[in-house]
Amino acid sequence: MEKLINDLLLSKQKELFGKEIDQDWIQFQKTRKDMKGDLTLVLFPFVKAMGVSPKEIGQKIADEIQNLAEVGSSEIIGGFLNISASQSYWLGVLSQINADTKFGFQEPKSKSTVMVEYSSPNTNKPLHLGHLRNNFLGYSVAEILKAQGHDVIKTQIINDRGIHICKSMLAWEKFSPINEKGERETPANTGLKGDKLVGKYYVEFDKNFVKEAKEIISGWENGDFDGYSDEVKSEFERLFKAKDGKDEKALKGLEGKILDLAKNQTTLLLEAKEMLVKWEAKDPQIYLFWSTMNSWVYKGFDVTYEKMGVDFDKLYYESDTFIIGKDLVIDGLKKGIFFKKDDGSVWIDLTADGLDEKLVLRSDGTAVYMTQDMGTAYDRYRDYPNLDGIIYTVGNEQDYHFQVLFLVLAKLGYSWAKNCQHLSYGMVDLPTGKMKSREGTVVDADDLIDEIVDKAKEATMERGHIEGMSEDEVTELCKTIGLGGLKYYLLKVDPKKRMMFNPEESIELNGNTGPFIQYAHARIQSLLSKARGEELAAGITLLPEEIELIKQMNEAPKVLEEAAINLSPAIVANYLFELVKNFNHFYQNVSIFNEGDVNLQKMRLVLAKNTAAIIKNFCSVLGISVPNKM
Repeated sequence: MEKLINDLLLSKQKELFGKEIDQDWIQFQKTRKDMKGDLTLVLFPFVKAMGVSPKEIGQKIADEIQNLAEVGSSEIIGGFLNISASQSYWLGVLSQINADTKFGFQEPKSKSTVMVEYSSPNTNKPLHLGHLRNNFLGYSVAEILKAQGHDVIKTQIINDRGIHICKSMLAWEKFSPINEKGERETPANTGLKGDKLVGKYYVEFDKNFVKEAKEIISGWENGDFDGYSDEVKSEFERLFKAKDGKDEKALKGLEGKILDLAKNQTTLLLEAKEMLVKWEAKDPQIYLFWSTMNSWVYKGFDVTYEKMGVDFDKLYYESDTFIIGKDLVIDGLKKGIFFKKDDGSVWIDLTADGLDEKLVLRSDGTAVYMTQDMGTAYDRYRDYPNLDGIIYTVGNEQDYHFQVLFLVLAKLGYSWAKNCQHLSYGMVDLPTGKMKSREGTVVDADDLIDEIVDKAKEATMERGHIEGMSEDEVTELCKTIGLGGLKYYLLKVDPKKRMMFNPEESIELNGNTGPFIQYAHARIQSLLSKARGEELAAGITLLPEEIELIKQMNEAPKVLEEAAINLSPAIVANYLFELVKNFNHFYQNVSIFNEGDVNLQKMRLVLAKNTAAIIKNFCSVLGISVPNKM
C-alpha cells in the first residue's frame, strides 16, 4: 500500500500541491495501536514545505487516495493521516500469500556470498551449554541469510592446537590408568565418547596443576626458594606482604596472583610448553599422539552435531591456518607493520588507533590466537574469492580480539577486512553461576539435550494426545518437542543479551516457548485434515480478527529482512510467538466448520493453512522442526 500511495502522490504532485515535491516528504509509519488505521502518512514535511495547516494538506491527500480501491477510509489526527485499507486490499494480500509457499523468502542464491562461522570448539573438551547457544545462533543466522537470498557458506574453525591441547595430551600420558592388557584409556576400551575422554584429562591436568602450584606456595611460605629466580622470590614476598590487613575481596585477589605466579613455575606447565614447541616443530611422536587424540574428539563432536541438528559446508583447522598466519607475520615484519622486541617476540603497535600493543608471535616462535585467526581469514578469502563477508559467531568476551583482528587485517592491506563482522552474543548462565570447563563444572551439551528430550517425553505422556502413534513415532515426537523447545529458548533472547537458562521452562506448552509454537502447527494440521478444501472467493467480508491475522502474516518479509540485517533470530522467534497468539485469538473467536457460508469457511481454512506454512518456514530458519500431531 505504501508504494501505491507514494506513486499516486508523485504522479499527482502538481495538481495536489501546485509544485514538484521531494520524495523525502512522503514518510510512512505504522499506525499507533490505540488508533484506527493500517498505515500512517506523516503530514509535517508537507506542512513545513508548503506553509499550510495539517488539516488542509491532509484533506487534499485523503480525497485523492480515496480513489484507490485499496483504501477503505482515512482520518486526520493532528499532523498525521491514518489510512485504513479496504476489504479488497486485504483479500488481495491473502491471495498473494496463498500463492507463495515460501512467503517472505527471497530467490535462493540471488544475492552475495556470505560465510558464517559458528561452533569453533577446542579439541580438549566436549561441547557444552555455551556451545549450544553458539551453534543454534550461527546456524539460524546462516538460514535467515539464505532465506534472504544469500549464498551462505557455513563453517567452523577447529581449535586443534595450542597449550590447552597439550595439557590434555600431557595429562593422558601422566595420569591415564593402564588396564590388564597394558593399554591406557581410549574411547574403544572405555566406551566413553572421545571428546569426553579428552575433556576428562583436561580437568585432570588442572587438578594436578593447581595441586603442584599449592605445594610450591607452601614451600615459599616456609622460605624454600631453591631453584627459583630472585624475581620470583621478590614478587612472592611483595604479594605475600601486601595481604596484611586486606579485606576478603582484596585478599582473594592477591591469593589468586600468588597462585598464578606459582603455576608459571610448575613442571607440568613447563612440560606442556615444551610439548607445544615440539608439536609446532612437527616432532613425529608428538604429532602422531596429537592426531590420534584429535580423531577421538572429532568423532565425539559429530555425534553431538547430529543431535543438535546443525551442519557445516567447510571446516578449517588451526593446525593448518596458524602456519599461514606466521607467514603473514613474517611478511608484515619485513614491511614494518609488525616489530620485534628484545626477547624475540613479535608485536603490532595499535596505540595510534586507540588500542594497545598486540602480541602476534611468542618469543619461542609459537603462534597465538591472533596469528591463527589472521591465517584463517586469509585462507577463507583465498578459497572463496567472491566472498562478500564473514560473520564470526563468538561470545562477547572476545569483542576486543575481533576489533584488533579486523584492524590488523586492514593494516596488512586486505580490503575485505571491512566486510568481516563479529556476531557478539552474551553468555548463558546457570542458577549456580558461570560455567568453568577446567574444573569440570559445565553443563554437557549431550547430557542437556538428552535431559530435555526426557522431560519432553514425560510431559507428552502426561498430556496424552498420542493415540495411534507407534513407540518410534512417540520417540521422534519427543525429540522434536525437546530440541525445538531448547533451540527456541536459546534463540528468543536478543543475541547481545546475557541470559539465564531454565530447562523446565523451555518445554512448557504455554507462553513464549517452542512447544507453544509447535502445538499451533499441529492443531492447524488437525484442522486441515478435516477440511474438504480451501480456496478464496470474491466479495467476502472479512472480520476484524481475520484482517489482523492477514496483517500479521503480511509482515513476514519485513521480519526476515530485519532479522538478516540485525543478525538476530530473536526477531523471527518473537514474530512467531505473536503470530501464534493472533491465530489462537482468531480460532477462539471465529467459527470455521460451523460457518454456514461455504466461501467464508474455505477462506478461513486458507488463513489457517498459510499461518501453518509461515510457522513451518520460519521455524525452519531457527533450525526447529514442527510436528503434524502433538
